[in-house]
Amino acid sequence: MSIPAREIRERFLRYFESRSHRIVPSASLVPESDPTLMFVNAGMVPFKRTFLGEETRPYNRATSSQKVMRVSGKHNDLENVGRTPRHHTFFEMLGNFSFGDYFKEGAIDFAWELLTDEMGLSPERLAISVFEDDDEAAAHWENGIGVPSEKIYRLGEEENFWSMGDTGPCGPCSEIHIDYGRPDTCTSAVCDPSCECGRWLEIWNLVFMQYNRDASGVKTPLPKPSIDTGGGLERWASVFQDVTSSYDTDLFKLALDRGQDISGVSLGDDPEKDVSLRVIADHARALTFLIGDGVLPSNAGRGYVVRRILRRASRHAVFLGVNEPCLHAVVDAVIDEMGGAYPDVAERRDYIRSRVRVDEERFLETLSKGLQILEDEIDTLQAKNETVLPGASVFRLYDTFGFPMDLTADVLRSRGLSVDEAGFQASMNEQKTRARAAWKGSGDAAVGEVYQRMANDLATSFCGYQSLEAESPISGLLVDGTPAETAGQGDAVEIVVEESPFYGESGGQVGDVGTLTTSGGRVDIDDTQKPAPGLLIHRGKVAEGRIAIGESAQLAVDPAARAATIRNHSGTHLLHAALREVLGPQAAQKGSLVGPDRLRFDFTHDSPLRDDEIERIEDLANEWIEANAGAETREMPYDDAVKSGAVAIFEEKYGDDVRVVSFGPFSVELCGGTHAAATGDIGLLKIISEQGIASGVRRIEALTGLGALRHIRKQEHALEGVAALLKTAPAEVPGRVEKLLEERRALQKELDQLKHAQAGEAAGDLMEKVREVNGTKVLAVQVDGVDAEAMRSMVDDFRNRLGSGVVLVASDAGGKVLLAVGVTKDLIKTHKAGDLIRDVAKIVGGGGGGRPDFAQAGGKDASKIGEALERFHQLVEG
Repeated sequence: MSIPAREIRERFLRYFESRSHRIVPSASLVPESDPTLMFVNAGMVPFKRTFLGEETRPYNRATSSQKVMRVSGKHNDLENVGRTPRHHTFFEMLGNFSFGDYFKEGAIDFAWELLTDEMGLSPERLAISVFEDDDEAAAHWENGIGVPSEKIYRLGEEENFWSMGDTGPCGPCSEIHIDYGRPDTCTSAVCDPSCECGRWLEIWNLVFMQYNRDASGVKTPLPKPSIDTGGGLERWASVFQDVTSSYDTDLFKLALDRGQDISGVSLGDDPEKDVSLRVIADHARALTFLIGDGVLPSNAGRGYVVRRILRRASRHAVFLGVNEPCLHAVVDAVIDEMGGAYPDVAERRDYIRSRVRVDEERFLETLSKGLQILEDEIDTLQAKNETVLPGASVFRLYDTFGFPMDLTADVLRSRGLSVDEAGFQASMNEQKTRARAAWKGSGDAAVGEVYQRMANDLATSFCGYQSLEAESPISGLLVDGTPAETAGQGDAVEIVVEESPFYGESGGQVGDVGTLTTSGGRVDIDDTQKPAPGLLIHRGKVAEGRIAIGESAQLAVDPAARAATIRNHSGTHLLHAALREVLGPQAAQKGSLVGPDRLRFDFTHDSPLRDDEIERIEDLANEWIEANAGAETREMPYDDAVKSGAVAIFEEKYGDDVRVVSFGPFSVELCGGTHAAATGDIGLLKIISEQGIASGVRRIEALTGLGALRHIRKQEHALEGVAALLKTAPAEVPGRVEKLLEERRALQKELDQLKHAQAGEAAGDLMEKVREVNGTKVLAVQVDGVDAEAMRSMVDDFRNRLGSGVVLVASDAGGKVLLAVGVTKDLIKTHKAGDLIRDVAKIVGGGGGGRPDFAQAGGKDASKIGEALERFHQLVEG
């Protein structure tokens, strides 16, 4: 019986849901708060803080199908992708988790029941491995489940002790394997599940999470022993669809079919081409989910990995003979297969396709440039009478232009040259070292120790949704970052109270400002931060008297600043909704900043917004403001909120219960910020700038209310000033300016015609310097005071006058040399402009190149122009 992958996923999750596990949606591939990881590389990563006891959840059993990437660090499968049956960059990890609830026996019982009873897998096909010292697990497999002792293998730490990395949660594990039978080719004395003969397929790893390992290698018991299990959906699909390779499952079928259609290459025709087809399919899956989670191609960090995957797939398409962008079409097939389980990628289909296409087009252009660079490297090599291209040069081609070393080696081999492989590897290792250093300490900054202690002991209840004032005792105090009992006038303080109306900076909204007053002193609060869940830090300076822990304090938020911030935050929600309406759902939020003076909104989009798009966005937002729709705020479970259509932001971390803010039917978002009572309170929204800030990410800055009105008045005053200078009415300014520009263009045209006439007369005089060399007309002249564009025109003119011949024009441009060479088409087989100019440019201390019929170069030594002209004649003479 063949079971589709989507059914396997669903049956796995429903099985555990029926056994009191909470189904938790897959987290983003970007870790939320783990500085040790570039990508989520295991199903337990979203639960790491829970395993460590740093956070609690309202459930102690969970199950998920988690998106996973393994392309860096310890878990790096990239180079094996396409060459083995089961290595992938992206895959789904099915898992069940216990946070201090059931332990080894429960995990083993669940796994065995699901596989054998629910999924119908024969126990005869299964074998078990356990950690060599784990008598408890081994005994339960044998006595509790009934697995024969000869099918239970005790293996060492390398095989059966699991850890996510060098540090973090870890523990012994037990793995369930499919036993395909020992092949005749196996030469191992003992063929156990650690043997790589192809007999064994691990399908489920049950990790008994008992320890936390620190940087020194010391393992300390976790607060509560827990369970983390993981089984790759792709492997399960190969088992339940009775195939030996994940690539033969339905998870890859559509992508592989699309790759074959595009390339005209069929699986099975050629082993190396099979690898390329599988790489393209695998990498298209990775690109779909990485870009879907907001990771865009770039030259650093996670973006560099995305770009590397994309270019690797594109190179394999070129190997198959496809020289046009094609990966976006394969991505389309991936979304067809995966969009049902992951509706977010289906919603962002157009955006993901577009981002892949744009970057692949750029790479294919870069590939052409890389070939030109390689030709220059070969010229340099041959000029030195050397035969080995240095490893650093090979690596530059690889790193900058995406050239694999074997492609460079093939080109060199055809010229009788070779590659310095050792040098290339050394450069590669240096790059890896730099990459690791760049990622050390990346990710969300850890809460400072002092804040962590405060968060453990103190908490603040936020009452700022209902009121801008509150009375509460001071429960925590820092002076210049150090815990203190009291503070006096002039001290920089950070204050914690039990209840506060001050909003702590989060979700893009800046922290509130205002005052904190006690019977003996006053603090001017200039910022409010939220360094840990439930902890608000009020920062400011003691303006009068003294304050002390335990004193009752009157807290008052600055009402004008809060009102302005509210207008901008609610305006941001309307702006987001309008962007999605005008540009489509792919215009997803990538960041925001909301303060009292302005709002800033970053979103995903490939191209600058047209004027008509900006106007439509403004019109929509202001129509909604004019409608004066009331705000509605509801608390509900996260899953229910998303199902109801509320927009969630990828970068935000949400709890199980969320706050949903709605304005009429047009804006529904998850948001913990403060908002207007109705859209009419926003007054007016005006976009003041729109620009790109990264590849595929745009930024809008806007103003609301009185801020927008002041901006419009400022623009009006500027227009009135221009009108006064032009002695016309403001409404007539565009026409008046256009008329002035037309007059300027006419004058410029007249000037150009005069210059051209003068140049023609000069050209006629210079034609007297034509020489005939071996039957070829040669003109080599110096014309000073002209730019590169004028030189190009002169070369064209001289070629036309000659009919057949070669031309060199040299110019002294303030001590710098400009050179241009032209060859009529009948002579380019014997005299190539690019070759001629390279030789001539060396004399004046420069270099350059170009096409066979035209080339340009520069130089540094104008005193040798005469020598260069004479050398030109010699080159033509041969």
